[in-house]
Amino acid sequence: MDADELDWNRTLREQWEFHWNHQLRARLDGLTDDEYFWSPVPDAWSVRPRGSSTAPVQVGAGDFTIDYAFPQPVPTAFTTIAWRLGHVIVGVLAARNAAHFGAPAASYETWEYACSAAAALDQLEAQLDVWLAGVRGLGEAGLRVPLGAKEPFPEAPMADLVLHIHRELIHHLAEVCLLRDLYLHTKAATNGATR
Repeated sequence: MDADELDWNRTLREQWEFHWNHQLRARLDGLTDDEYFWSPVPDAWSVRPRGSSTAPVQVGAGDFTIDYAFPQPVPTAFTTIAWRLGHVIVGVLAARNAAHFGAPAASYETWEYACSAAAALDQLEAQLDVWLAGVRGLGEAGLRVPLGAKEPFPEAPMADLVLHIHRELIHHLAEVCLLRDLYLHTKAATNGATR
């Protein structure tokens, strides 16, 4: 089979779907609220009840906000599982779903952040479903279409964005898994708890 016969759309989707289905999804099962909000270091950025943060900037439309600063502090703030999931749900997926696949507008400022681990995982799965359906709907020709003004590199083809989003998902959700391991081997282990 040569490159002209390869189903690039399926191949790009499978890059993420295989990782999600065979490596990552089961690692998120049983995520507790204590893990979700756990801060392994002082002053970590997180998702918090409105008005309870000390971060330079807190945004969100609901009862919970996400911490951040502009410009980013040096060194960059450490972030909790809640923050990392919020970033993936909103900044990686929902904003792109809105920009490219007709989903409702989404931004860090307008998002209603999850108040629990279960709600965050529901938001994640919902945004992943929209993303994958959108990518599937591009077909082969849609992967070649320039991104346009909605992205920092407007001349780049949509396939470049798909690869970028999949790298972001793999990267940040691997961090979530690492934090779960750290939680298990520190906080939970001292309490005799197991996952």
